[in-house]
Amino acid sequence: MTRSRKTTITALSALSAATLALTGCAGGGGGGSDDNVLRIAMGSPGEAQIRVWDQVAEQFEAAHEGMTVEMNYQDDDLYQTIGLPNLLNGRNAPDIYFEWAGSRLEQRVSDGFAADLTDAVETEPIAGLFDEDVFTSVTVDGTVAMVPHAADVTNVLWYNKQILADAGVTPPTTWDELLAACDTLDAQGIIPIASGNKDLWAAGNWLAHLASRVVGEDAYAQALSGETGFSSPEWEKALGYVKELADHNCVNESANAVDDNEGAQLFFQGKAAMHAIGSWLVSWAIDEAPDLDFDYVNLPAMPGAGDQDSVIGVVTGYVVNAKSSKQDAAAEFLALLNNDENVQAFIAAELTPMALSASGGEIDSRSADLINMLETAPAIVLPPDTGYDLERANALYTALAEVMGGQSSPADALAGIDQKLG
Repeated sequence: MTRSRKTTITALSALSAATLALTGCAGGGGGGSDDNVLRIAMGSPGEAQIRVWDQVAEQFEAAHEGMTVEMNYQDDDLYQTIGLPNLLNGRNAPDIYFEWAGSRLEQRVSDGFAADLTDAVETEPIAGLFDEDVFTSVTVDGTVAMVPHAADVTNVLWYNKQILADAGVTPPTTWDELLAACDTLDAQGIIPIASGNKDLWAAGNWLAHLASRVVGEDAYAQALSGETGFSSPEWEKALGYVKELADHNCVNESANAVDDNEGAQLFFQGKAAMHAIGSWLVSWAIDEAPDLDFDYVNLPAMPGAGDQDSVIGVVTGYVVNAKSSKQDAAAEFLALLNNDENVQAFIAAELTPMALSASGGEIDSRSADLINMLETAPAIVLPPDTGYDLERANALYTALAEVMGGQSSPADALAGIDQKLG
């Protein structure tokens, strides 16, 4: 592929700039020990990608005699919430760590945990590996704070082709079609949409996108940025559609009691016809359900004020710890990570890096289509928990879970958000 990612990155950057910074803990942190170990931390990227990371680590060690690379793969939810802050403030803090562009990255800069990588990307060792436009969304206060790695669509509606065909259901592209599909599948004893929402983000991300389609992208961003409250007729209408999902038995009854892995297994094992999750499902399925014949549609069009072709997505990448004594080595590792050979290895593992050389790889057609959808989207919506204040995101996620699970009415759930947030 030769497509530029300029449209995606610029749009994400513009949206990110409007968000509030997360409240985090500053200070502390050893920034990694003054030894010969290069420490790298992230949530688990899946077995296929872990194999690539391990190969890159071996290459780095071979080229840097006496140095060892120590990989720290954490549970995704743990890493995103308390895992990374604890690591950064610990005795052996990571020298390199995974992060999301937007409010979270801005907070890392504010707290002194993000080194200035401007020279590294403009001269050596990272110069020439990326189109300069990709650094727009990872630049904070005029300095490059992160080396971008991937631009993810964080939620689409994946579907099992065989199950839908056998049930006489076509992939839904409108809200009415989705509800009709739920009714047909449920009547046949098939879970229409699998979800593992124990940690709130899995369905929360999907349903937040749904809400943005109803209230509009501006109203969505204003509420999550704290400029407005959530108790409004528009938000109540949005959560009314979430209630319709519950009324039509669209989601497994266990959704709020099982985690995202258990939700995915329902889909992988053919117990559910559809699954709402992000682009990483492709590489996940390759390892755990290699025979699964599946595809996706974007969120079905909603009745509402938002752009019905919007895409929910985010840029992710790797930050060099400003407190690390190995910043030069860390920059060299990130350059190695994004060289031609390793970019192609990631593509084979079903992740498409943002490096220039990715255009020459053979990418899974679904992954390629997702990249194209993100690049050509007329509107990009940021996920609540990575694009905005985490407290507000969690309050919204809790309300969405309560309505989806039938514990609260839309009005009561929204009132609960504003009460929690004061």
